[in-house]
Amino acid sequence: MADDTRDFAALFLNDTPLLDVRAPVEFAKGAFPTATNLPLLDDDQRHRIGIRYKEAGQEAAIELGNQLVSGALKRRRLDAWRQWREAHPDGYLYCFRGGLRSRTTQAWLGIEGLSVPLVVGGYKALRHFLLDTLDRRLASQPLWVLAGPTGSGKTRVIERLSRAVDLEGLAHHRGSAFGRRPGGQPTQIDFENALSIALLKQAAVDAGPVVMEDESKLIGRCCLPPRLQARLRQAPRVVIEEPLEERVRVTLEDYVRAPLREYAAYYGADQAFERLAADLQAAMDRIRRRLGGARHQQLRQALDEALAHQRRYGDGDAHQGWIRELLAGYYDPLYEYAMRTHRQGEILFRGTRDEVLAFLR
Repeated sequence: MADDTRDFAALFLNDTPLLDVRAPVEFAKGAFPTATNLPLLDDDQRHRIGIRYKEAGQEAAIELGNQLVSGALKRRRLDAWRQWREAHPDGYLYCFRGGLRSRTTQAWLGIEGLSVPLVVGGYKALRHFLLDTLDRRLASQPLWVLAGPTGSGKTRVIERLSRAVDLEGLAHHRGSAFGRRPGGQPTQIDFENALSIALLKQAAVDAGPVVMEDESKLIGRCCLPPRLQARLRQAPRVVIEEPLEERVRVTLEDYVRAPLREYAAYYGADQAFERLAADLQAAMDRIRRRLGGARHQQLRQALDEALAHQRRYGDGDAHQGWIRELLAGYYDPLYEYAMRTHRQGEILFRGTRDEVLAFLR
């Protein structure tokens, strides 16, 4: 059996399976990519035991816990933990502070003949480690920023590089008003944890620059750490330059055709189109104020007509019109303004998407 561990870096570098025995409400607020939540106490039980602890102390709280998790319920808990352990013989378990809940779980499993080592300090220690790691890496990690107007295919380049961190992938969002994806986004804590782990893994490979896509403060609802925002403004840039028609083609694929396949996989083919259509319309309405009333009305009508055509004929090409207008009349001026006023880093290279990919490799 492995010993209890304080080697938090190894846990994350090796993608070690983790058994999280905190209550579901705690897990939902923040966890780690390889963690599975199989709680010792459900939310109501945790609440009741917390009240008992405050009123009568630890022994009374433990007694209540043993009453609440007993008999058939205890058996179900043990069976779930056993299945997890059999699937993950190299895993570790933790609770919030590595105290009573994790040690109770470990002891119960021991009676069953199963040994599962603990993460010393629990979730709290792991979270502090990742916050410290994130702060250190953002202070010292060399960065290059991949820039380019909307539709230039920045994410496609990021996905083909080994020395890169896909911020939009971590945020599960495509990074614009039209960027929502089925399944929603991670919590802010989960986003920060994943970002810290990604940087930790990059630092373990070598000390060279890591490429990140140029992003604003928010990717959907996920907020970039302030230090990362500053680094992205100041870091050297590599700029993709593609003609408008190529960017229309890429945007059509990335925001209409590929999402339709993603929606079909998530919601089922019978619901995919109508859900995507509603999300595209809602996205256009979210930027109504920035577009101005007349332009919004024109683009919304073009979007509605393209959706009606696609609904009838299954052909997405009709979306090219509103996409072209939105890129040229809305997103391009925003990009040019941001490059003039908010980006100070030197430009290392300019070129087409293929040329930029070759340069970065």
